[in-house]
Amino acid sequence: MDLDGGNRRVFNRLGGSSAASPDSSKNQKVCYHWRAGKCSRFPCPFLHRELPHPSGPAAATSNGSGAPKRFADDSGFSGPALRRGPNFNNNHNNSWGRMGANKVVRKTEKVCNYWVQGNCSYGDKCRFLHSWSLGECFTLLNHLDGHQKVVTGIALPAGMDKLYTGSKDETVRAWDTNTGQCMGVINLGGEVGCMISEGPWLFVGIPNVVKAWNTQTNQELSLSGPVGQVYTMVVGNDLLFAGTQDGTILAWKFNAVTNNFEPAASLKGHTLAVVSLVVGANRLYSGSMDHSIKAWSLETLQCLQTLTEHTSVVMSLLCWEQFLLSCSLDQTIKVWVATESGNLEVTYTHKEEHGLLNLRGMPDSESKPVLMCSCNDNSVRLYDLPSFSEKGKIFAKQEIRAIEVGPGGLFFTGDGTGFRVWKWAEAVPKP
Repeated sequence: MDLDGGNRRVFNRLGGSSAASPDSSKNQKVCYHWRAGKCSRFPCPFLHRELPHPSGPAAATSNGSGAPKRFADDSGFSGPALRRGPNFNNNHNNSWGRMGANKVVRKTEKVCNYWVQGNCSYGDKCRFLHSWSLGECFTLLNHLDGHQKVVTGIALPAGMDKLYTGSKDETVRAWDTNTGQCMGVINLGGEVGCMISEGPWLFVGIPNVVKAWNTQTNQELSLSGPVGQVYTMVVGNDLLFAGTQDGTILAWKFNAVTNNFEPAASLKGHTLAVVSLVVGANRLYSGSMDHSIKAWSLETLQCLQTLTEHTSVVMSLLCWEQFLLSCSLDQTIKVWVATESGNLEVTYTHKEEHGLLNLRGMPDSESKPVLMCSCNDNSVRLYDLPSFSEKGKIFAKQEIRAIEVGPGGLFFTGDGTGFRVWKWAEAVPKP
């Protein structure tokens, strides 16, 4: 039995976000320098976007099972290997952040406390927000409460009509995706540090163990070996990786004969807890409380490079096209790309006013890539890529520690008591 359960996700390239809209005056050819991330012409006579896939927009957003193709944040790169062209240089003169000055028109960025309590007397004249979001490109569909502490994981196993949420309140809850009703509660006896799904499998990280459930057969397994809390997990090369509190990355492989996950490797090198993992370009990347990122070969499981440019905890990692993105409590998002030698270097740094907790990516209603960044000021920023032009914000009463992508333009954010369901607004046809 393969770990993927016959439901291996395939992540295709989403296509770059253009700094300018295409028009008939443009040469219908993708700019070579833009693809290399260093075009200095503005305006450029060539396209700063990928040409549409021959099978149409639907092919760029669906994997055949109705679920959207996500950024390769948990199962490999969506595009070419993480490598520059022969003319690589590190002068940061590229399209990253080019249009970052474009801001969403907004009023005071503070949710009205009286509106939250249901008794604001100012109504539409109130200078504070009577909404949990800013921006017109997405809408709030539902807010489902139930957890007593912050939600740390959201997962949608393949082929299921249920969504699962894990929390520091030591429970996992199952929700009916059609009715929004809670279908059941599993008490785990330990805080949920992370939760992911791969095919029919649901993996939950708690102190000193990883719980695994096959949601189709109801098989339940306990994977021992972790020391302390399990903060992050990812699947790659038929291995399940888990980052733990003692700085070790453990790996398991599914054995079809024993119908169990068996220990495969233990990766050591970080001096403090491993809190973020991502797989891409035949590498495993790990972020740690020791402020570093390590790149590991998926074939040999040897450490290839250690990155030390962050000055605080590396909370989340994301692979998009040929780039690696990392965010940290040092209030920065760094964009990495490989030189000809294969080593990663920072090509752009985006600064925020607050520490960053989580990165997630998905295409919007126009199939353009959007980066979602949760911050420790109880908000999520949404940006177009690669321009970092702001599309909107999401607010909550407490920190938003979990973001997950769903089918049909849906996405989910988990905060202190439950989670919210959002949907991208339909694209307005151009005249």
